[in-house]
Amino acid sequence: MRRSMLASMLILTMVSPAVRAQNDADLLLAMQRTMTKVIQQNENSIACILVSRSEFHPRDVKNPGKLGAYEPERLLIDPKITGLERDLLRKKLDLADPNNIPPSFGSGVVIDAQGLILTNYHVVQEAAKIYVRLPGGKGSYADIHAADPRCDLAVLKLLNKDLLPLKAIPLGDADRMERGNFVLTLSNPFAAGFRDGQPSASYGILSNIRRRTIANLKEEERVKPFHYYGTLLQTDARLHLGCSGGAMLNLRGELVGLLTSLAAIQGGETPGGFAVPVNVAMRPIIEVLKRGEEVDYGFLGVGFDPRGADGELGVRLKVVGEGSPAAIDGKLRPGDLLMAVNAQPIHESDDVYTTVGMHLAGSKIKLHVRRNGKDSIVDVTLAKLYVPGKKIASSLGNRPFVRGMRVDHTSLIVQFEERTTNIVPQGVLVSDVLPKTSADAAKLRFGDVVTQVNGVFVANPAAFYQAVDNARGIVELTLATRPPTKVFLK
Repeated sequence: MRRSMLASMLILTMVSPAVRAQNDADLLLAMQRTMTKVIQQNENSIACILVSRSEFHPRDVKNPGKLGAYEPERLLIDPKITGLERDLLRKKLDLADPNNIPPSFGSGVVIDAQGLILTNYHVVQEAAKIYVRLPGGKGSYADIHAADPRCDLAVLKLLNKDLLPLKAIPLGDADRMERGNFVLTLSNPFAAGFRDGQPSASYGILSNIRRRTIANLKEEERVKPFHYYGTLLQTDARLHLGCSGGAMLNLRGELVGLLTSLAAIQGGETPGGFAVPVNVAMRPIIEVLKRGEEVDYGFLGVGFDPRGADGELGVRLKVVGEGSPAAIDGKLRPGDLLMAVNAQPIHESDDVYTTVGMHLAGSKIKLHVRRNGKDSIVDVTLAKLYVPGKKIASSLGNRPFVRGMRVDHTSLIVQFEERTTNIVPQGVLVSDVLPKTSADAAKLRFGDVVTQVNGVFVANPAAFYQAVDNARGIVELTLATRPPTKVFLK
């Protein structure tokens, strides 16, 4: 064996520099072919998104996501603007005109053949009109199908059905990526594709994972967006203005991240090589947005000791909200040490926000808890986190109107700024009541808490809707008043 190894080493040393150079060239050409293949496979799934926030576009106040197509006859133009000036303004406001330089822009990726485009929330925030230009110069005006400020994601829906079907981009798993992995980006920097929709390609490596921004928290953002925690992917590929919403791809051609310009988040104009990860945690959120629904984030109901756990693994619980999932399901107490969530170790309080906060309301999670030196695993069903900010949903999802009312999780009550209690009531919260309906006639109002339907306790919205769906004829609701009040819905 020793002689065999020596012979092999001798052969390697005898390889000429020319042969080694050829081998290196072959490797580079193979890499080049891989990149070219990935670009060709995915470039038709990348969109250039043109946005107008002009006050002259008519807006639907009741349906902020319903932007519609361009209708020059409905423009709300100042009556002082007349003649040629009015005609020029009408032409300028038509985003479909390839000769118009867009006032605001970004990128997007096709995630559904039926015309759904994923982009960043900040790309379309406060939009009055949106036009999506696809490769080949074809395009369509679009509505905001759903949008959520916390994850900085939005899904657009094309209005022009003649363009369908589109080629959806395959989704990968960013959790399998490691620092140093090669990545490709496809996007529209500086709206380079606003005329023909042709995206620009770039490449680099994954510089780091679980990165956070250093932007200042806005006053209204009491619940921090995910990018304030360690969730972002970082790449050395340069991302300029307009790249937000573009694709970060692995060498298999799968979407592993949605590009986001750090400058756009911070309000500046310097490039930042970051991306929202497409992984196991983010996929359910994307699926909710694809359905056009509001994202209901999970709520545990605990507060942490700012001093940490004295160097130990885990975080010390300072507050356990009465009536919260942590107290009801988990039987947690102040002073408990939270060690892990779904087997993911907890080192600091931000870890809890990312592991718990990225689960949806109604999800079941496993908590590893240490109390007085003894470890235990408890199952908890999450309630709903209150997220301020403008959310857009085109579908009521699994909380439709029944008998003229909608309900939600009572955990929201203790999170409102105007809250009157720190105890999470048991039951469901009346969130909406339509006028001139059975619920309105019963004098139900926002803030009422329903504990029973036809004498059966309802712990969450799913239980409420199931009980009402099973009911026949008049429905009896029990309200959480003292003494309990009963109302009847026809």
